[in-house]
Amino acid sequence: MLLLALIPALKLARGVAIGYLGIDPVETLAITTGTAAITLLLCSLAVTPLRRLTGWNELIRFRRLLGLMAFFYAVLHVSTYVVFDQEGSLSLIAADVYEHPWVLFGMMAFLMLIPLALTSTKGWIRRLGGKRWNRLHRLVYPAAIFAVLHFLLAVKLDVRKPVLYIVVLAVLLGTRVVWARRRAATQAPAARQRPAPLTAAEPGN
Repeated sequence: MLLLALIPALKLARGVAIGYLGIDPVETLAITTGTAAITLLLCSLAVTPLRRLTGWNELIRFRRLLGLMAFFYAVLHVSTYVVFDQEGSLSLIAADVYEHPWVLFGMMAFLMLIPLALTSTKGWIRRLGGKRWNRLHRLVYPAAIFAVLHFLLAVKLDVRKPVLYIVVLAVLLGTRVVWARRRAATQAPAARQRPAPLTAAEPGN
């Protein structure tokens, strides 16, 4: 799985080694790293639905790896933008974020991924506790939404690929909504059947 996730990086490394990254090297870097980041992010979101549908619980082992590799490519993508497009100028970056919605969406997605990557270890799960850790890592959902919107708005001509990503994300999030409603529906009757707690006006046995 790690080798598959590294294929885009290896292709870029080969291009650097032979001294050719296409007609526009910066665009090649940006497109390759950005596409890899979104692809791996969606793959990480696909782990839970696939595990539930197939019963293959071993899939869960790949979720953290996919998420970290998505962050790795996101760092490369943002670094390409900051260093080569904006020459490290904070004022230029701020102006670009203000003027272009796709840059704003991309930055928001990246900022949301930072705490997820930093707290991805088992040690952080113990420190935060399972519930708080799960609540924090729900940031992956808005991060994915902002990422695909960034992709859609950044593409000028052929939008078929970003639209496909949007459809995939909608399916992945939709399955979670359906399962959450089913779980709530099954838990509600059980909650109604529990005996009410005794009060001062209701003596015990």
